[in-house]
Amino acid sequence: MTRRIRLTLEYDGSAYCGWQTQANGPSVQAQLELALRRLTGVPHAVTGASRTDAGVHALGQTAHFDTQSRIPAEKFCFALNTLLPPDIRVSASMEAPEGFHARYDALGKSYVYRILNRPHHGALQRNTHAHVPLPLDERAMAEAAALFVGTHDFRAFMAAGGSSKTFSRRIAFSGVRRRQEELLFTVTGSGFLYNMVRIMAGTLIEVGLGKRPKEDILRAYATGDRLCLGVTAPAQGLTLACVYYPGDVPSLPEEEPGPFLL
Repeated sequence: MTRRIRLTLEYDGSAYCGWQTQANGPSVQAQLELALRRLTGVPHAVTGASRTDAGVHALGQTAHFDTQSRIPAEKFCFALNTLLPPDIRVSASMEAPEGFHARYDALGKSYVYRILNRPHHGALQRNTHAHVPLPLDERAMAEAAALFVGTHDFRAFMAAGGSSKTFSRRIAFSGVRRRQEELLFTVTGSGFLYNMVRIMAGTLIEVGLGKRPKEDILRAYATGDRLCLGVTAPAQGLTLACVYYPGDVPSLPEEEPGPFLL
């Protein structure tokens, strides 16, 4: 009998070309499929909720695969973690309801972008934070981040190479807060365009440096002009925090204000 298994994963994306299998380097998906083949002796195709880019991390990536293996669903996480590299871990595994799809059933996602705001970058944060050496005005950044909330045409927030044909997305929460030398930008939405969160973060950084007024965000909505916005922020600052599904009670990092609401 074929079963569908749902996985929750966390990974440090520093060594990978992204989630999706590619010809130009190692991917998280390829490592997971290799571990499954070693575990079961047969190939398995794994589908992820989010195709995170090169260098992007995850605390709550969701994936699924179909299998005829008799391994109990809740034991896959333990078995896979003995075979995966140390920068990829399966934090939970369970049998999914019939028809569950990690990508298409998702209600929304939360991302966290981390910035180390001090004169010198940190040795321990070099792969997990963007570095901004000049002082950032977090109040101005928070005011700008609030302009992301709502349903907008985000076409100006998609990098070249994106394949989306529709650009309307709903943002349920967007906020910035400081923890000493660290700034956290958290955003929760129904979906995101290619590099959208990193463009948001890059724009907020420029607002925080006094290089750009927050009203440029409104101009970007009105015109669809990418030049109204800041540069794309570095990949290493971005973490996929959580993917939301019907019936889930999400477990979120402390910087996330609450569950995604339809």
